[in-house]
Amino acid sequence: MIEPVVLQEFQHGSEVRAIDQKTAAALAKTELVKVTPVSGGRWRLQTAGKVGSVRIGGLDVHVKPKMGISRLLFLLGYAKNPNFLPEDSPGTAEDDLWPALAESLVRYCERALARGPIRGYASVEATLPLIRGRILVADQIAARPGQSFPLEVRHDDYTADIPENRLLRTALRIMSEVPRLPDGIPGRIARLEAHLREAHFLTGTSSNAAWPLTRLNSHYGDALQIAEIVLRHQSAETGPGGLKVASFVIPVHRVFEDFVAKALREAFARFRVRVDDQVSSYLDEQRTVRIRPDVVTMLDGVPNTVVDAKYKFQDKAGTNGDVFQVVSYCTALGTTTGCLVYAHGVKEAEWQSIRNSPIRVLQYPLDLTAPPASILRSIAELVERLLART
Repeated sequence: MIEPVVLQEFQHGSEVRAIDQKTAAALAKTELVKVTPVSGGRWRLQTAGKVGSVRIGGLDVHVKPKMGISRLLFLLGYAKNPNFLPEDSPGTAEDDLWPALAESLVRYCERALARGPIRGYASVEATLPLIRGRILVADQIAARPGQSFPLEVRHDDYTADIPENRLLRTALRIMSEVPRLPDGIPGRIARLEAHLREAHFLTGTSSNAAWPLTRLNSHYGDALQIAEIVLRHQSAETGPGGLKVASFVIPVHRVFEDFVAKALREAFARFRVRVDDQVSSYLDEQRTVRIRPDVVTMLDGVPNTVVDAKYKFQDKAGTNGDVFQVVSYCTALGTTTGCLVYAHGVKEAEWQSIRNSPIRVLQYPLDLTAPPASILRSIAELVERLLART
């Protein structure tokens, strides 16, 4: 077995490996790491602002998130559903992504399916020897002109082949194709798939099938969140030269921005303050310099506070440009309160008063290694600070 390549997020180191051209091309295509040739069939692998794991043939490449895998899953899930508060995965190595992800998916699916798969009514088109539901006249004429039977019909069927079960089964099948899963996981996946055998696999555009939470499917909620994460970020395919490629790659800066926007929206809602994460404006009167702040709070339809999320270390050497950016946002939008939310910090939260300007900027670091409830409390405290300023 080839020794795995293990890189740490935020560390600028690299590793040089002797790999063939096809493996290098397949690895570069995943975008987990930068792949550059060195010499003599050796390639330099460097972090590229993403985290995750890739397996290509016998080569494993891991970029570990600084926050830990369980917190990463929390950010991913919460951005879609603020009720999602996953547990840490027992019995798995925190720094090994696939075992932790597989354990989470399997455990939540087992809970969801403890009473069997939920069922619902679905519209089905079929060819039947008798009348059931509505006859599809145009289809019948096209298929069998002049014949009475069999019939092309559409009817409602009470079935387990519904979007929720399709999503779970598809995620389980994708996870089953990851090589070298922990002992016991493949068998548990097979048993879960057997429960879901009536459900079809999602393909193409159907992978975006909607599943609004209701009273009937609420116990599926956490399992569906994990399954969606698997579908959005994991793939198993054949790469160049027939290489088997399994990958789970996440652009963490975008995940962090989405999480901060959702968490602020939820926290500000208690005070009936509207949060807009789609604001687009211009810095100059000529409308040539576009600005897109991550979050803008609105009072009476007027911008009140600008928040920008930065998935980076907060330190004195690297935050000057961030402050310039948020001050320009505040100036363009006519507000005097700005905030920079950092994923990691070395200082306490502090206000900065801008010279010759009424603008003040709050630099606010989050501890993403803390439990989810603590992270959300930090967001709530941030909101209280910002409201006290207005």
